[in-house]
Amino acid sequence: MALQDAVPLKARFRSVPLAYVGLALGLLAWAGRLLLPELWIEQFYSRGLFVGVRSLIDYTFGWLPFPALYLFVGWLLYLAAKGVYRWRAGEGHIGQKLKGLLIWWLGFLGWGVFLFLLLWGYNYSRLPIEQELGLQLKPLSTDEIRRAMYQEADALKVLRAKIPGAGTEALGREHFPENLEEVLRAEQEAWLHSHGYPAPGRVRGKLIYPKGVFLRFSSAGLYFPWTGEGHVDAGLHPIQQVGVMAHEMGHGFGFGDEGTCNFLAYVTCFHAADPAIAYAGRLDYWRTLAANYLRVDRDGYRTFRESLPLGIQADLDAINANLMAYPDILPSFRYLLYNSYLKAQGIEEGIQNYNRVLMLVKAWKEGQQI
Repeated sequence: MALQDAVPLKARFRSVPLAYVGLALGLLAWAGRLLLPELWIEQFYSRGLFVGVRSLIDYTFGWLPFPALYLFVGWLLYLAAKGVYRWRAGEGHIGQKLKGLLIWWLGFLGWGVFLFLLLWGYNYSRLPIEQELGLQLKPLSTDEIRRAMYQEADALKVLRAKIPGAGTEALGREHFPENLEEVLRAEQEAWLHSHGYPAPGRVRGKLIYPKGVFLRFSSAGLYFPWTGEGHVDAGLHPIQQVGVMAHEMGHGFGFGDEGTCNFLAYVTCFHAADPAIAYAGRLDYWRTLAANYLRVDRDGYRTFRESLPLGIQADLDAINANLMAYPDILPSFRYLLYNSYLKAQGIEEGIQNYNRVLMLVKAWKEGQQI
């Protein structure tokens, strides 16, 4: 009987301290997230420790031919099954079991927070990109949004005319390079290096299945810090996959702010030598402008949209039809959850942060005199 009692006691001796260590590390890491100055994080984490983390991840998980997220989900399912088994097979009264379960969960969450911040999350507190680039951001008026929408449309007409085989039908996967991920990575690395940012490792943007796994929750992609990979919903229209992949790569290179990653996607595609990539990235930005303009002048937007070349209209129609094939599941819940997550990371405007790209692009173009 003494030997039987010693086994669960030994197991508890191993797991309880580990849980306490995880909880302590999680609290300390979060305190650092709140207290460390932006300049310190920029210099010593984003341009220091994270550079090593990025390379370590990319030359381990990054070489997998499939998203490491699949392995992570499998590991979580294993832990859940193991926990249920131990709960049912364990000895002691319900109070002891609940206490042990609570300690385990607190430790698990602590380790999760600690690794989230260590592997990527501190990048939310780095210096804003506009400060590093010397950009002055100002909200756009309705008239400025309208003018930007017209200007981008003019650029789209020119770019689409340069795409081999592009006619009045919507573009398809055949219009984009097979090594899209490599091309986008090289373009983004070049832009970051030219502006004094490190671009370490081999950031990935992998397609994830089943199709619609993100789209049904009003999302298109995901950067998963615990595996260090960007993911793009395979159900996206090929035109949209370009901008989303470039956006997730921006996260992978150490930028947490959503508007900043939208901006990185724009400048990555803006400078692309491939006209299809340049077109797709700028069409994604045009859709953001159009969505904002549509809110204040629905009739004006519709009139302008109908004046666009048939090929561009076909692309917009194809994107919309594809999105409609994956209706949202619990859109309000997703909005509340992700909005709360972004605010917890210090992004005060929450999900509206995505639209910060409008101010960034405008300021960048003015600085470049474009």
